[in-house]
Amino acid sequence: MAKKAINPIKSLKIPQIIIISTNICSLVSKNLATKFAARIFTTPIKHKVPKRELEMDSKSLQKTIHVESINKDIITYHYGNNTRKILLVHGWSGRGTQLFKVADELLHNGYSTISFDAPAHGKSKGTTTIMSEFIASILEIETQFGPFEIAIGHSLGGMSVLNAIKDGLKVNKAIVIGSGDIVQDILDEFICKLKLKNEFSDRLRLFFEDKYQVKMDDFSAYKAAQKIEIPVLVIHDNDDPEVLVKAGIHIHKNLKNGSLFLTDGLGHRKILGNQNVIKKILEFVKIN
Repeated sequence: MAKKAINPIKSLKIPQIIIISTNICSLVSKNLATKFAARIFTTPIKHKVPKRELEMDSKSLQKTIHVESINKDIITYHYGNNTRKILLVHGWSGRGTQLFKVADELLHNGYSTISFDAPAHGKSKGTTTIMSEFIASILEIETQFGPFEIAIGHSLGGMSVLNAIKDGLKVNKAIVIGSGDIVQDILDEFICKLKLKNEFSDRLRLFFEDKYQVKMDDFSAYKAAQKIEIPVLVIHDNDDPEVLVKAGIHIHKNLKNGSLFLTDGLGHRKILGNQNVIKKILEFVKIN
């Protein structure tokens, strides 16, 4: 069973009403404000599937599977009929079809993809989730659909892929795109966005550590990277405003067999559809 961990939010634009409400809570009770912040931190935004993803959505074989270790159901997408399979993992507030351009190119090059809507994301039920539920979902998907040759993750999905490999996911290679890194840094940024005092970052960390009985830094990407032997390609944009490029560079430095590919001007999401990025992914996939 995957260990419980908090979910790092990296791309949250917090409405002003929530910022005001959280700060009012902090004046009344620091414990109340901490619990309120924790709720926000673990609640993704469900977006409607955009038109550009509808083809993958309609052509995928969709199936609901039960992840027993977290007692939740998720929706999976099996795209293509090739026997060689690659796992795709979306990020926070994403969907199983979000990496559709990558999936299309992999399909044209002899691979099928398996992706999923993480708990509380896309078509999967629920309102809140945590990173360990991403990890548990990956490990259950491997049991039901694996083996996979390669795992590709974006943002929180990148962190989850690295942690899943650390926890036993068997793949030959991995690719992480715009991945977050140090959990405490993500917490600090979140508290800053809420305009709370710095002390609430530690309060939030301690709240999650007490609730789930884990050390949150154990889920930092760089720590997982230190334990991974397989080749890993780290892709990050120098101008990513949501996950700073230092995260990708630090992950790469901690990998035993890592490659780093940096881009410019693509930000956090356009990078997923860039042809140079997709070309680099295909080159990495095909290397023996």
